[in-house]
Amino acid sequence: MKTLHVGIANYETMKARTMAIARGQLKPKKDDPKVWFTSVESFAKVLSARNQALLDIIVKQKPCSLAELETMSGRAKSNLSRTLRTMERYGLVELEKREGGKLVPHVVYDRIALEMPAYA
Repeated sequence: MKTLHVGIANYETMKARTMAIARGQLKPKKDDPKVWFTSVESFAKVLSARNQALLDIIVKQKPCSLAELETMSGRAKSNLSRTLRTMERYGLVELEKREGGKLVPHVVYDRIALEMPAYA
């Protein structure tokens, strides 16, 4: 099982953490978050039920192109492309470039561990 560790933190907290790592004051642990969101809402948008269903289609039906995934999912090409690029930016999918310029989506992780403060 491959787990993506995700954190929720405001911009200032993420910046302070990054600077502390850069100065050598903080050494990230193996299971510290690798991907950060600024709010639970932004995390929920990327991992909405509709997007989780899309990941499920990719894993189970293994489309050979974005056009094939478009047909399987019933999503418009522009929406699908934008969603996959966002998921790629957060490390949830990889878009493998194949012969003829075809992009083949692959789901990278099978679990997501969320770390966030219980209160502000």
